[in-house]
Amino acid sequence: MYQIIKQILRTGIKTETPPQPDDALRVEVQNLQEQILRHVGSALAIRHVDAGSCNGCELEIHALNNAYYNIEGLGIHFVASPRHADMLLVTGPVSRHMEIALKRTYDATPEPKLVVAVGDCGCDGGLFGESYASCGKISNVIPVDVAIPGCPPTPTALLQGILTAVTSSKKTRP
Repeated sequence: MYQIIKQILRTGIKTETPPQPDDALRVEVQNLQEQILRHVGSALAIRHVDAGSCNGCELEIHALNNAYYNIEGLGIHFVASPRHADMLLVTGPVSRHMEIALKRTYDATPEPKLVVAVGDCGCDGGLFGESYASCGKISNVIPVDVAIPGCPPTPTALLQGILTAVTSSKKTRP
């Protein structure tokens, strides 16, 4: 115990300096919020569907909600029901037992709806492909608007894909 206290006293307090406020970033966030409001009409509600993934993509999706990426601050939030969602964020190759559930979730999502396929498995079937247990890529089951490749894609790539889906969508609300 004495050795640890001695080392602490010798080393002192080591910490990074806090980042300085960046007004350019604040302006960029406001522009993103306006863009989401213009294309969606309100805050963007996302329903995440795990169609049979290994959970690598889910870890990166959860990272979007931490203080560093803070997608809630952009007006993007996750909802528990597809009936409240504007977008489906689907991960993994679609396993056979999730095929009907994914179709029902897609049908329950109100129009206009966006579908984003996440990860290599969601985009092209990935390592699993099509087999007796897997339908393969998500577009084999439901129509996909944007595909975000990567195994797993980074939170930045996920955010870019979500914003691409919103801004490139021809399905805007009145």
